[in-house]
Formats: sequence, C-alpha cells, structure tokens
Amino acid sequence: MYHKLLTSIAVACSVATYAGQVSITTRNLSLILNADEGKQPEYVYFGSRLQPNEARLLLPPTGGRMDAYPAYGMNCPAEAAFACTHADGNMSTQLVVTGTEQQGDLTTIHLKDPVYNLRVDMKYKAFADADMIEAWTEVINGEKGTIRLTTFASAMLPIRRGNVWVSHLYGSWANEGRVAEEELQPGELVIRNNDGTRNSHTDHAEVMFSLDGKGQENTGNVIGAALCYSGNYKLTTVTDDTEYHYFFAGINEQNSEYHLKRGETFATPHLAITFSREGLSGASRNFHRWGRKYRLMHGDRERMVLLNSWEGVYFDINQQGMDQMMGDIADMGGELFVMDDGWFGGKYPRKVDNSSLGDWVVDRQKLPDGIEGLLRDARKHNIKFGIWIEPEMTNTISELYEKHPDWVLKAPNRAPVTGRGGTQLVLDLSNPKVQDFVFSIVDDLMTKYPEIAYIKWDANMPVLNHGSQYLPMADQSHLYIAYHRGLEQVCQRIRAKYPDLVIQACASGGGRANWGVLPYFDEFWVSDDTDALQRIYMQWGTSYFFPAMTMASHISAAPNHQTGRVVPLKYRIDVAMSGRLGMEIQPKNMTEDEKSLCRKAIGEYKQIRPIVQLGNLYRLQSPYEHKGLASLMYVNDAKSKAVWFWWKTETFVNQHLPRVRMAGLDPARIYTVRELNRIDRKPLPCEGKQFLGAYLMEHGLEMPYTHDTGGAWASRVLLLE
Repeated sequence: MYHKLLTSIAVACSVATYAGQVSITTRNLSLILNADEGKQPEYVYFGSRLQPNEARLLLPPTGGRMDAYPAYGMNCPAEAAFACTHADGNMSTQLVVTGTEQQGDLTTIHLKDPVYNLRVDMKYKAFADADMIEAWTEVINGEKGTIRLTTFASAMLPIRRGNVWVSHLYGSWANEGRVAEEELQPGELVIRNNDGTRNSHTDHAEVMFSLDGKGQENTGNVIGAALCYSGNYKLTTVTDDTEYHYFFAGINEQNSEYHLKRGETFATPHLAITFSREGLSGASRNFHRWGRKYRLMHGDRERMVLLNSWEGVYFDINQQGMDQMMGDIADMGGELFVMDDGWFGGKYPRKVDNSSLGDWVVDRQKLPDGIEGLLRDARKHNIKFGIWIEPEMTNTISELYEKHPDWVLKAPNRAPVTGRGGTQLVLDLSNPKVQDFVFSIVDDLMTKYPEIAYIKWDANMPVLNHGSQYLPMADQSHLYIAYHRGLEQVCQRIRAKYPDLVIQACASGGGRANWGVLPYFDEFWVSDDTDALQRIYMQWGTSYFFPAMTMASHISAAPNHQTGRVVPLKYRIDVAMSGRLGMEIQPKNMTEDEKSLCRKAIGEYKQIRPIVQLGNLYRLQSPYEHKGLASLMYVNDAKSKAVWFWWKTETFVNQHLPRVRMAGLDPARIYTVRELNRIDRKPLPCEGKQFLGAYLMEHGLEMPYTHDTGGAWASRVLLLE
C-alpha cells in the first residue's frame, strides 16, 4: 500500500524526470514533484519507494494545496513558506519553476518571481543508504535594492488528513526530552523556541507524524522530521478546511526580519525527513543511521567511559582531589577524566557561579601544578584528560568584561540583563572579534596542552535582552540568526584545526540536543538531572532522533542530587549503560563493593559498547504507557548480537507486568542469553539457555519482578549472542 503524504524535502540516489515530473528516490523512499516550467512546483507523492513506471502513472493529489514552497501575497489566507517585502515595497511574491538540475545526490528546482529578480532554489539531498532526505532553500536577491525577508521556512510538507498523531519532545531544565503525543486537530499546532542560544529545553526542533493513529514503536507508517539548526526555530502544522495538514519548518522569524542585500544569498537550515513503515522506532533507526554516518562528529567511533567531576566536588577543585578521582576511575576501568567548572580565574577566582567566565587562566591557588600537573597525573593513571569551558559567556565580575564591555549582547541604551549568578552575560558572536576570542579559548588550550582529549562546552544562559553592539541599528533584527552563524563559523575553525578532539555540547543540561551543532560535537549532556528513573523517560524521548552514542548517561550518587531519590546502584548502572556510559560521582564516597560492581559493569559495557553505540535501536515497552516497566534493545547490523534492557518503573503488591517481546533479531538464528551486571544469588532461568530468534520476538522472556537480594527496584540487562 502506498501512502500519499507529501514533503517539501527530498533528494535522491536516483532522480528521473518525466515531462516535468521530478522523482527522487532512496533505497526505500520516493519523493515525486511536478516541476513544469512557468508553474509552481507541486507535491505528487512521498512514501514507500516506487518504480519509475509506477511513478509515471500517479495522478496529482486533490483536495488540498500542493504547492511545494508557497509564497505570500497571491493567496493571502493560506499559510506561506516564504514572504518578503521587495525593494520597491511590494509585499506579494510568486515563485514559478525556471528549470531543474541534478548533480549526484543533489537536486535543485530553480524558482523565480516573474516580475521581480528574486530567485529561490529548492534543494534536495538524498542519503540513499539511510533513507533520509534533506531539504532547504536558498534565496538570491537580484533586485536593485535590499529585500526584507519576513518568512523563510526551510520546507513545507502536506500530509493527508486521517487519524494522524504527532509526537514531539518537550521539557525544561532537569526534565528534558519528554514525549508528548497528540492527535492533529483543526487549527494550528505551533512548536517554537525563543531562547536565542540553546533550543532544546522548552521543546525540540524534531517531530514524528504517525499516520495510522497514535504512534506505535515497531508497526505503522511514520514520517519523521528534524530541523538541523541550533537557533530559534518554529514548526507549524496548519489544519484548515482542506483534506490536508500542512507542516512548515524553519527558523523562527519572530523579531528576526532579515535584510537581504543586492546580490546576497540567504540559505535556510536543512530539514531532514524520513518515512518508515516500521513505526516510531523504524523512523528513529533511519535518523540514527543518517546521523552517525553523515551528521555526527566521529559518528563511527566508540565513545570513552568517563568520570566527570561536577557532582563529585562541584566548585571544590584542587590538585590532590583531581588526582584521587583520576586514580579511582582508572581503577574501575574508565578511560577518561573530565574536570568540570571551577578551575580558572586570575584576578577573580571562580569559587561560585557568579564570576570569571572569559578569564580562562588556571587558578594556581587550586591547581599549583596547573594543567601540566593534571596531564601528568592522567598519564600516571593511564587515562585521558578533559576539561570544562563556557566560551560563549562572561560575567560582569571578570577581567574580560572590564576590558571588553562592548563584546556582550545588550539592548541599545539599556543596562544589560544578567543571568546565572546575577552576573552572567552572553558574548556577541555576530562580532568577528568575539568569534576570534571564542576560537582562541580552545586554540590556546590545545596549543599549550595538546594531550587534552575532551572538552565539555557549556552554555548556561539564553539571550535575555535583544541587542548587538556590533550589528548596525538598522539590522538589529539579524541578531538571532547572526549569533548562530557566528557559532557555526567558530566550530568550523575549531574542527578544521582539531579534527580528533572530542567535544560535548552541554547547555544547562540538554539545551543543545539538536542536529545543528552535532556536525561539530560528539555528544550532548542529556540533562543535569542524573536520577536514573527520570533518565529513563528523558533518554527514551531523546532516542526518537538521536543515537545512544550521543547521549551522555552517567552513574550518580544516591540520594540523587536533583530529586533526592534513592535508587540502587545496579539500577543506576543499568540505565546509564543504555547510553554513553559515564560516572558523575565522588568515588571516594563509594564502598568497595560499590566500586567492584562498577568495575564489573564498565568491563561488561566495553563488551557491548559496539552494539549499544553503533547498533540498531528497537524500543519495546514505553514508560509513557505506564505499564510499570520500560524496555528497549540494540541489535548489531549482522543480527548476531543484541543487548536487551528491562527496567521496572514502579512497585505495587500483586502487580502484573507485561511480558516484553523482542524485535530486530534474525528469526532463524539461535541466541544464547547471558545476564550482565548480575546481583542475584541465583541466575535467571534463561541464563546460558538458547532461544530461536523467532521465539524471542513472538514471546519474549519472563523477568522476575524483584531481585533475590531484596528491594523494590528491579532491572535487567541481557546479552544475546
């Protein structure tokens, strides 16, 4: 059965044209548009792959507006993907096809206004082996004067009405990546961000549309869309009196009117779109494959097991303490130690969070041997060393601010609005001098200390007051866009010089979980909340669009520092092992038995690391269904190995939990089961036993609701080989 959805994004491994019809195809997808010269381009089909003879037989959809990139002014009541005020003041635009071209996997449909010298190129890039299509537009001003762009979506996608549900991610600090599911209803569903620096706290720039009712994990037809952008975005789904929903995605134009000068080109962010007939998890697997191979920095490399110092000592950094933590994580099998906030400041030492950002010199009172001494100790313990920085920010209490008050974002003629600690300010990355400074922070560290293997890059403040001291007054509306262009330019410079450096995107926790920054970052900090139970919910949602290797997931202390919840160490380990395993704890406060359990878990994680970090995810039982448990699994490409996770999420007397069926295995292959992180006196009944893949996918395995060592919590990790 073919599904006539429609998408304003696509490109292809193979592209064919039949009398104005453009067909863009990947391994399992087809996008087909009519692109007759002199007419507006129109969607014809988006869904499962069609053969060329099938594509030629398609009839154009009826009952809706199929314009692939609708412009404002000639049908004003309809939602527009593009709007501008021309140099002469005319607010209407028409865009018709002037030609199409294809170069490899890139397809371009050229559009032009018949009256004005305004051109728009619709771009589609296909990733055949990942079943992903990226779409974006490039606006070229050939008019005699400046054009004011007021709406500039990356793409539009019509979706046939029916029982369509949307899944998206919401949350706030310490509660990021939560899943919201709702049926699309008449009216508008708007998901947007106004943070300015970080865009993944209040909501995410990614959505999934389930076309057969409320989304199911491994069955059903699903469209997934992710805007690859680090700044303010807007995703709008309009449901009017036609037969279609209309999905628009792009930069949030609010307070961001862009003045496009003569001869200038404005490129929108890429929108990545996929389609799967294997449910939400199927769409996720497409995003993960595409991301690891084409978007994510070092997407083919396994991530290191690390200890981060933050929850262990907070600002209480000192040479002896860092040496002790390095020794402890090395003894437990870790590979990297990361020193967090509190290590820097000259005139203003960083003792709490209200000073010193921008003054990136070692505090010799805390670290008399400097970073050289830390690297010496890391070598002694045979582990790598990493460091925390927050390069986009400063404080009013800092030498940097005293020297360069003109470098901060500040509304004209007004005092700056401060953030964290009552003193924090955001540096103006639209300013090339600020870009040079931010680059120099990393460059100076790496030049002086080339052994540094990892940087935790934080960003703890939004844009609270609109104003650039660098941009002309007439172009203050460029601020949000110019900031993220500047950030990207800095990141490009860093990666050109330091391609092997591992960098984490941290932003008050999970504020930068987006595909806009991940071409330059290896991972992100999912949340400042390390509570294992809450992490199940957050990491579940985050996995909709991001692979496990991007999700820093750490074993922390009990009681948890954010929730106060006491969760057993095994449970904390079992949750952390489903992402990029690390630790966020003071090891000297652990018992020897606890260290021994972590040592065993780290060793076993290294065995399953290739499966978890590079394998294919199958989400099995959602915690959001409130059945008392959550379960997911990873399967390698060869289907020869899998890792199955099972966590009980609540405990009641006489409770009854569903038996979880597995997925993604080879039905004809026999798998031997081994439990990891075992704490029970007696092994599971399935331990060491062999099962046919078909049996495990049809019936699953029964799990005891408790451990025989006692307690209300229960979790299991099984390796299938």
